[in-house]
Amino acid sequence: IVGEIANFAAYAYAPAILVTPLGALSIIFSAVLAHFILEENLHIFGVLGCVLCVVGSTTIVLHAPQERNIHSVKEVWQLATEPGFIVYACIVVILAAVLMFRYVPRYGQTHMVVYIGICSLMGSLTVMSVKALGIGLKLTFSGMNQFIYFQTWFFTVVVAVCCLLQINYLNKALDTFNTAVVSPVYYVMFTSLTILASMIMFKSEDLRSENNIKH
Repeated sequence: IVGEIANFAAYAYAPAILVTPLGALSIIFSAVLAHFILEENLHIFGVLGCVLCVVGSTTIVLHAPQERNIHSVKEVWQLATEPGFIVYACIVVILAAVLMFRYVPRYGQTHMVVYIGICSLMGSLTVMSVKALGIGLKLTFSGMNQFIYFQTWFFTVVVAVCCLLQINYLNKALDTFNTAVVSPVYYVMFTSLTILASMIMFKSEDLRSENNIKH
């Protein structure tokens, strides 16, 4: 809980592309603790996978583009209602619904990707909403109340719903499959989709190109 609170706060001050990959540390701790405490086997390929997660995260962090400055929740709302992100959000919701209602009953107990896919898809929307809510809280505490806007409450509801879905299906995945395998796969899928969502919504890559042109 303390870790997630700190993670939530980080999204208010740093780009999602930078914060999310740093979650690789949790993969290492989860895999090691599962090996020693839960007595789950961590084979050489599991170790290699964890190492690759760390290397990939380090590479992303070192080359993370800058993100535009956000001065209000309304600005985040404008970004979230642009055609590109609306299309992405609709695709995510449709895919998650198909996985939940069609594939979970059939393949949930045999294919780990079904549960993790739902968590990762909804997680990408969660991070974008957490980013907006974090910015709203930061500005509110600085004296500019953002909770007078309906957009702030909308993002709050999205965070609550997406988090509940993630917790539900992640618990099912951890209950059914090996923790040492679930954690790295979930991390990779979640991070990839979050980076994609962040690029679409906050246009970090475009901003980096603009800064390079200016320099």
